Amino acid sequence: MIIDCHGHYTTAPKELQAYRDTQIAALKDPSHVPSTGKLNISDDQIRESLENAQLKFQRERGTDVTIFSPRASAMAHHIGDATTSLHWTQHCNDLIHRVCSLYPRNFAGVCQLPQSPGTPPADSIEELERCVNELGFIGCNLNPDPSGGHWTSPPLTDRSWYPLYEKMVALDVPAMVHVSSSCNPSFHTTGAYYINADTTAFMQFLTSDLFKDFPTLRFIIPHGGGAVPFHWGRYRGLAQDMKRPPLGDLIRNNIFFDTCVYHLPGIELLLKVVPLDNILFGSEMVGAVRGIDPGTGHYFDDTKRYIDAIPLNEEQRHKLFEGNACKVYPRIVPKLPAK
Repeated sequence: MIIDCHGHYTTAPKELQAYRDTQIAALKDPSHVPSTGKLNISDDQIRESLENAQLKFQRERGTDVTIFSPRASAMAHHIGDATTSLHWTQHCNDLIHRVCSLYPRNFAGVCQLPQSPGTPPADSIEELERCVNELGFIGCNLNPDPSGGHWTSPPLTDRSWYPLYEKMVALDVPAMVHVSSSCNPSFHTTGAYYINADTTAFMQFLTSDLFKDFPTLRFIIPHGGGAVPFHWGRYRGLAQDMKRPPLGDLIRNNIFFDTCVYHLPGIELLLKVVPLDNILFGSEMVGAVRGIDPGTGHYFDDTKRYIDAIPLNEEQRHKLFEGNACKVYPRIVPKLPAK
Protein backbone atom coordinates (compact mmCIF):
# COMPACT_ATOMS: atom_id res chain seq x y z
CA MET A 1 0.00 0.00 0.00
CA ILE A 2 1.39 3.41 -0.97
CA ILE A 3 -0.16 6.37 0.83
CA ASP A 4 0.63 9.87 -0.41
CA CYS A 5 0.29 12.11 2.65
CA HIS A 6 0.25 15.42 0.78
CA GLY A 7 -2.29 16.19 -1.93
CA HIS A 8 -4.37 19.29 -2.63
CA TYR A 9 -7.42 19.79 -4.83
CA THR A 10 -5.56 22.06 -7.22
CA THR A 11 -7.74 21.01 -10.16
CA ALA A 12 -11.13 21.87 -8.67
CA PRO A 13 -13.83 22.98 -11.15
CA LYS A 14 -13.75 26.66 -12.08
CA GLU A 15 -17.00 27.27 -10.21
CA LEU A 16 -15.10 27.11 -6.93
CA GLN A 17 -12.88 30.04 -7.90
CA ALA A 18 -15.90 31.89 -9.30
CA TYR A 19 -17.56 31.62 -5.89
CA ARG A 20 -14.41 32.97 -4.27
CA ASP A 21 -14.12 35.86 -6.73
CA THR A 22 -17.71 36.85 -6.01
CA GLN A 23 -17.12 36.61 -2.29
CA ILE A 24 -14.03 38.83 -2.49
CA ALA A 25 -15.74 41.37 -4.73
CA ALA A 26 -18.58 41.69 -2.22
CA LEU A 27 -16.11 42.76 0.47
CA LYS A 28 -15.80 46.13 -1.28
CA ASP A 29 -19.47 46.93 -0.54
CA PRO A 30 -19.78 48.15 3.08
CA SER A 31 -23.53 47.43 3.03
CA HIS A 32 -23.08 43.80 1.99
CA VAL A 33 -24.35 41.21 4.47
CA PRO A 34 -22.18 38.07 4.28
CA SER A 35 -23.89 34.77 3.60
CA THR A 36 -22.66 31.28 2.92
CA GLY A 37 -24.12 31.29 -0.57
CA LYS A 38 -24.30 28.29 -2.88
CA LEU A 39 -21.69 26.42 -4.84
CA ASN A 40 -23.09 24.52 -7.80
CA ILE A 41 -20.71 21.76 -8.91
CA SER A 42 -21.96 18.45 -10.23
CA ASP A 43 -20.51 15.03 -9.49
CA ASP A 44 -19.56 14.71 -13.16
CA GLN A 45 -17.55 17.94 -12.93
CA ILE A 46 -15.68 16.56 -9.94
CA ARG A 47 -14.96 13.32 -11.78
CA GLU A 48 -13.73 15.21 -14.83
CA SER A 49 -11.45 17.37 -12.72
CA LEU A 50 -9.76 14.31 -11.21
CA GLU A 51 -9.77 11.61 -13.89
CA ASN A 52 -7.16 13.30 -16.07
CA ALA A 53 -5.11 14.67 -13.20
CA GLN A 54 -4.74 13.16 -9.72
CA LEU A 55 -6.33 9.80 -10.57
CA LYS A 56 -4.37 9.52 -13.80
CA PHE A 57 -1.11 10.14 -11.96
CA GLN A 58 -2.03 7.72 -9.18
CA ARG A 59 -2.41 4.97 -11.77
CA GLU A 60 0.72 5.89 -13.70
CA ARG A 61 2.95 6.30 -10.66
CA GLY A 62 1.69 3.32 -8.71
CA THR A 63 0.27 5.08 -5.65
CA ASP A 64 -2.93 3.97 -3.94
CA VAL A 65 -4.40 6.58 -1.58
CA THR A 66 -3.88 10.34 -1.36
CA ILE A 67 -4.51 12.28 1.83
CA PHE A 68 -6.40 15.12 0.19
CA SER A 69 -7.15 18.69 1.26
CA PRO A 70 -8.26 22.00 -0.28
CA ARG A 71 -5.72 23.94 -2.32
CA ALA A 72 -3.36 25.44 0.24
CA SER A 73 -2.54 28.64 -1.62
CA ALA A 74 -6.27 29.36 -1.98
CA MET A 75 -7.01 29.24 1.77
CA ALA A 76 -5.90 32.91 1.88
CA HIS A 77 -6.87 33.48 5.48
CA HIS A 78 -5.74 37.11 5.20
CA ILE A 79 -8.69 37.97 2.92
CA GLY A 80 -11.78 39.44 4.58
CA ASP A 81 -12.62 38.56 8.15
CA ALA A 82 -13.45 35.47 10.19
CA THR A 83 -16.90 35.17 8.58
CA THR A 84 -15.38 35.35 5.10
CA SER A 85 -12.93 32.62 6.03
CA LEU A 86 -15.59 30.40 7.60
CA HIS A 87 -17.88 30.46 4.56
CA TRP A 88 -15.00 29.82 2.16
CA THR A 89 -13.61 27.05 4.35
CA GLN A 90 -16.93 25.26 4.66
CA HIS A 91 -17.39 25.14 0.89
CA CYS A 92 -13.82 23.94 0.34
CA ASN A 93 -14.12 21.22 2.97
CA ASP A 94 -17.53 20.10 1.70
CA LEU A 95 -16.03 19.73 -1.77
CA ILE A 96 -13.21 17.55 -0.42
CA HIS A 97 -15.83 15.41 1.30
CA ARG A 98 -17.62 14.93 -2.02
CA VAL A 99 -14.35 13.88 -3.66
CA CYS A 100 -13.75 11.31 -0.94
CA SER A 101 -17.33 10.05 -1.19
CA LEU A 102 -17.03 9.57 -4.95
CA TYR A 103 -13.60 7.93 -4.70
CA PRO A 104 -13.33 6.38 -1.21
CA ARG A 105 -10.54 4.02 -2.31
CA ASN A 106 -8.40 6.86 -3.65
CA PHE A 107 -8.75 9.79 -1.25
CA ALA A 108 -8.94 10.46 2.49
CA GLY A 109 -9.96 13.95 3.55
CA VAL A 110 -8.02 16.59 5.47
CA CYS A 111 -9.66 19.94 6.21
CA GLN A 112 -8.57 23.52 6.08
CA LEU A 113 -9.44 25.63 9.11
CA PRO A 114 -11.37 28.94 9.13
CA GLN A 115 -8.46 30.92 10.53
CA SER A 116 -8.29 34.69 10.29
CA PRO A 117 -5.72 37.25 11.47
CA GLY A 118 -6.34 38.34 15.04
CA THR A 119 -8.91 35.66 15.84
CA PRO A 120 -8.13 32.99 18.44
CA PRO A 121 -7.23 29.52 17.13
CA ALA A 122 -10.04 28.14 19.28
CA ASP A 123 -12.49 29.60 16.76
CA SER A 124 -11.47 26.80 14.37
CA ILE A 125 -12.52 24.00 16.74
CA GLU A 126 -16.13 23.79 15.59
CA GLU A 127 -15.17 23.30 11.93
CA LEU A 128 -12.52 20.75 12.87
CA GLU A 129 -15.10 18.79 14.84
CA ARG A 130 -17.59 18.96 11.97
CA CYS A 131 -15.05 17.70 9.46
CA VAL A 132 -13.79 14.84 11.63
CA ASN A 133 -17.02 13.71 13.26
CA GLU A 134 -19.49 14.36 10.43
CA LEU A 135 -17.40 14.23 7.24
CA GLY A 136 -14.92 11.55 8.29
CA PHE A 137 -11.77 13.62 7.80
CA ILE A 138 -8.51 12.32 9.25
CA GLY A 139 -6.58 15.52 9.96
CA CYS A 140 -6.29 19.23 9.29
CA ASN A 141 -4.00 21.79 7.71
CA LEU A 142 -2.93 24.44 10.19
CA ASN A 143 -1.70 27.84 9.03
CA PRO A 144 0.98 29.27 11.36
CA ASP A 145 0.65 32.70 9.70
CA PRO A 146 -2.92 33.66 8.74
CA SER A 147 -1.66 37.17 7.89
CA GLY A 148 -0.29 35.91 4.58
CA GLY A 149 3.39 36.64 5.02
CA HIS A 150 3.51 39.33 7.69
CA TRP A 151 3.82 36.93 10.67
CA THR A 152 1.51 38.75 13.06
CA SER A 153 0.37 35.64 14.96
CA PRO A 154 2.03 34.20 18.07
CA PRO A 155 4.32 31.20 17.51
CA LEU A 156 2.75 27.76 17.33
CA THR A 157 4.00 27.09 20.83
CA ASP A 158 2.05 29.98 22.36
CA ARG A 159 -0.70 29.00 24.78
CA SER A 160 -3.31 30.68 22.60
CA TRP A 161 -3.08 27.57 20.39
CA TYR A 162 -3.68 25.18 23.29
CA PRO A 163 -7.50 24.87 23.02
CA LEU A 164 -7.14 23.79 19.39
CA TYR A 165 -4.36 21.34 20.31
CA GLU A 166 -6.51 19.88 23.07
CA LYS A 167 -9.22 19.19 20.52
CA MET A 168 -6.74 17.67 18.06
CA VAL A 169 -5.53 15.32 20.79
CA ALA A 170 -9.08 14.42 21.80
CA LEU A 171 -9.97 13.64 18.18
CA ASP A 172 -6.61 11.90 17.61
CA VAL A 173 -5.88 13.86 14.43
CA PRO A 174 -2.62 15.50 13.32
CA ALA A 175 -2.06 18.82 11.60
CA MET A 176 0.08 19.54 8.60
CA VAL A 177 1.73 22.92 9.15
CA HIS A 178 0.93 24.72 5.91
CA VAL A 179 0.80 28.42 5.11
CA SER A 180 -1.29 29.79 2.27
CA SER A 181 -0.64 32.39 -0.40
CA SER A 182 1.70 35.27 0.35
CA CYS A 183 0.48 38.85 0.14
CA ASN A 184 3.96 40.07 1.03
CA PRO A 185 5.87 40.79 -2.21
CA SER A 186 9.10 39.80 -0.48
CA PHE A 187 7.98 36.16 -0.36
CA HIS A 188 7.19 34.11 -3.44
CA THR A 189 4.41 31.81 -2.25
CA THR A 190 5.71 28.34 -3.15
CA GLY A 191 9.40 29.09 -3.63
CA ALA A 192 10.09 31.14 -0.50
CA TYR A 193 7.10 31.51 1.82
CA TYR A 194 6.29 27.80 2.08
CA ILE A 195 9.89 26.85 2.82
CA ASN A 196 10.26 29.78 5.21
CA ALA A 197 7.19 28.66 7.17
CA ASP A 198 8.31 25.03 7.35
CA THR A 199 11.68 26.04 8.73
CA THR A 200 10.18 28.58 11.13
CA ALA A 201 7.71 26.07 12.57
CA PHE A 202 10.49 23.58 13.26
CA MET A 203 12.54 26.18 15.12
CA GLN A 204 9.50 27.16 17.19
CA PHE A 205 9.01 23.53 18.20
CA LEU A 206 12.71 23.13 18.99
CA THR A 207 12.71 25.99 21.47
CA SER A 208 9.59 25.01 23.44
CA ASP A 209 8.23 22.36 25.79
CA LEU A 210 4.99 22.06 23.82
CA PHE A 211 5.22 18.28 23.62
CA LYS A 212 5.62 17.92 27.36
CA ASP A 213 2.17 19.48 27.61
CA PHE A 214 0.86 17.46 24.64
CA PRO A 215 2.85 14.23 24.34
CA THR A 216 0.53 12.78 21.67
CA LEU A 217 0.20 15.94 19.54
CA ARG A 218 1.45 15.32 15.98
CA PHE A 219 2.56 17.73 13.26
CA ILE A 220 3.70 17.10 9.71
CA ILE A 221 6.13 19.68 8.39
CA PRO A 222 5.76 19.50 4.60
CA HIS A 223 8.06 20.09 1.64
CA GLY A 224 10.72 17.89 3.20
CA GLY A 225 10.94 20.13 6.25
CA GLY A 226 11.98 23.27 4.38
CA ALA A 227 15.61 24.06 5.12
CA VAL A 228 15.76 21.81 8.17
CA PRO A 229 17.32 18.63 6.69
CA PHE A 230 20.01 20.60 4.85
CA HIS A 231 20.92 22.39 8.10
CA TRP A 232 20.40 19.43 10.43
CA GLY A 233 23.80 20.06 12.00
CA ARG A 234 22.89 23.67 12.72
CA TYR A 235 19.73 22.62 14.53
CA ARG A 236 21.51 19.88 16.43
CA GLY A 237 24.03 22.48 17.56
CA LEU A 238 21.39 25.03 18.47
CA ALA A 239 19.50 22.42 20.47
CA GLN A 240 22.70 21.51 22.30
CA ASP A 241 23.56 25.16 23.02
CA MET A 242 20.05 25.79 24.33
CA LYS A 243 20.14 22.67 26.52
CA ARG A 244 17.29 21.22 24.51
CA PRO A 245 16.79 17.48 23.90
CA PRO A 246 18.67 15.86 21.01
CA LEU A 247 16.74 16.26 17.77
CA GLY A 248 15.91 12.57 17.53
CA ASP A 249 14.26 12.71 20.96
CA LEU A 250 12.61 16.04 20.22
CA ILE A 251 10.80 14.91 17.08
CA ARG A 252 10.31 11.21 17.87
CA ASN A 253 6.56 11.03 18.45
CA ASN A 254 5.48 14.51 17.47
CA ILE A 255 7.17 15.99 14.38
CA PHE A 256 7.20 14.37 10.95
CA PHE A 257 8.39 15.35 7.48
CA ASP A 258 7.12 14.47 4.01
CA THR A 259 9.07 13.66 0.86
CA CYS A 260 7.89 16.62 -1.25
CA VAL A 261 11.45 17.26 -2.40
CA TYR A 262 11.81 17.36 -6.15
CA HIS A 263 15.21 15.87 -6.88
CA LEU A 264 17.02 12.68 -5.94
CA PRO A 265 19.91 14.29 -3.99
CA GLY A 266 17.39 16.07 -1.77
CA ILE A 267 15.53 12.86 -1.04
CA GLU A 268 18.82 11.09 -0.33
CA LEU A 269 19.78 13.80 2.17
CA LEU A 270 16.36 13.72 3.84
CA LEU A 271 16.55 9.95 4.34
CA LYS A 272 20.15 10.18 5.53
CA VAL A 273 19.70 12.77 8.29
CA VAL A 274 16.06 12.46 9.47
CA PRO A 275 15.05 9.23 11.24
CA LEU A 276 13.04 7.07 8.86
CA ASP A 277 10.28 6.68 11.47
CA ASN A 278 9.62 10.42 11.07
CA ILE A 279 9.25 10.55 7.27
CA LEU A 280 6.01 10.08 5.32
CA PHE A 281 5.83 9.61 1.58
CA GLY A 282 4.28 12.65 -0.09
CA SER A 283 4.32 14.21 -3.53
CA GLU A 284 2.08 17.32 -3.39
CA MET A 285 0.73 16.12 -6.73
CA VAL A 286 -0.69 18.04 -8.57
CA GLY A 287 1.05 20.90 -6.83
CA ALA A 288 3.63 23.61 -6.75
CA VAL A 289 5.80 22.28 -9.58
CA ARG A 290 3.90 20.74 -12.47
CA GLY A 291 6.48 20.49 -15.21
CA ILE A 292 8.80 17.77 -16.45
CA ASP A 293 12.45 17.74 -15.42
CA PRO A 294 14.48 17.88 -18.65
CA GLY A 295 17.29 16.08 -16.86
CA THR A 296 15.19 12.97 -16.19
CA GLY A 297 12.26 13.20 -18.59
CA HIS A 298 9.85 12.72 -15.69
CA TYR A 299 7.66 15.05 -13.65
CA PHE A 300 9.46 16.88 -10.85
CA ASP A 301 6.72 15.88 -8.38
CA ASP A 302 6.97 12.14 -9.13
CA THR A 303 8.73 11.64 -5.81
CA LYS A 304 8.16 7.89 -5.77
CA ARG A 305 10.73 7.53 -8.55
CA TYR A 306 13.40 9.09 -6.33
CA ILE A 307 12.59 6.78 -3.43
CA ASP A 308 12.54 3.74 -5.71
CA ALA A 309 16.10 4.64 -6.76
CA ILE A 310 17.34 4.39 -3.16
CA PRO A 311 18.21 0.95 -1.72
CA LEU A 312 15.71 0.30 1.06
CA ASN A 313 14.72 -3.00 2.62
CA GLU A 314 11.08 -4.09 2.81
CA GLU A 315 10.63 -2.89 6.40
CA GLN A 316 11.96 0.55 5.51
CA ARG A 317 9.78 0.78 2.41
CA HIS A 318 6.70 -0.24 4.40
CA LYS A 319 7.31 2.46 7.00
CA LEU A 320 7.92 5.13 4.40
CA PHE A 321 5.01 4.30 2.10
CA GLU A 322 2.36 3.12 4.56
CA GLY A 323 3.29 2.41 8.16
CA ASN A 324 4.29 5.92 9.20
CA ALA A 325 1.19 7.46 7.59
CA CYS A 326 -1.03 5.05 9.52
CA LYS A 327 0.80 5.95 12.72
CA VAL A 328 0.47 9.70 12.19
CA TYR A 329 -3.06 9.57 10.70
CA PRO A 330 -4.66 6.65 12.58
CA ARG A 331 -8.13 7.53 11.33
CA ILE A 332 -7.05 6.51 7.83
CA VAL A 333 -6.65 2.85 8.76
CA PRO A 334 -10.32 1.78 8.49
CA LYS A 335 -10.60 3.70 5.21
CA LEU A 336 -7.81 1.84 3.42
CA PRO A 337 -8.87 -0.57 0.68
CA ALA A 338 -8.18 -4.25 1.23
CA LYS A 339 -4.79 -5.26 -0.06
